Amino acid sequence: MEIGRKLRELRVAENLSQGDIERRTGLLPAYTSRVENGHTTPSIATLEKYARALDIPLYTLFYEGRRRTELDLKLEKTKRRRCATKNQSREYELLVKTVARLNERERTLFLYVASKLARRGKPT
Repeated sequence: MEIGRKLRELRVAENLSQGDIERRTGLLPAYTSRVENGHTTPSIATLEKYARALDIPLYTLFYEGRRRTELDLKLEKTKRRRCATKNQSREYELLVKTVARLNERERTLFLYVASKLARRGKPT
């Protein structure tokens, strides 16, 4: 797996230039070019900056598959909605970061539990 190749694919898919990435991360376009061409290996902290700039969970940079999980799709849909308060927004961001650290099995279990809790809260 080549992180640089994956970063370039994601950046191009979002229609972002290396200059756009610089504005979002503070990383120079020359550095991004070196990473994308495989001449430099970024640290985890730098990869987190790229993930935030691309608005994706960090694990997707390491994920080789093309299939998007049901949880990823639900999180994206939820993210499009505006949070009512700043506190809710912070809680949502914390949830997204936490879920991004889960493996596939843990995400499936999390989604199952969340759906059960959501059904409990609905009037019957």
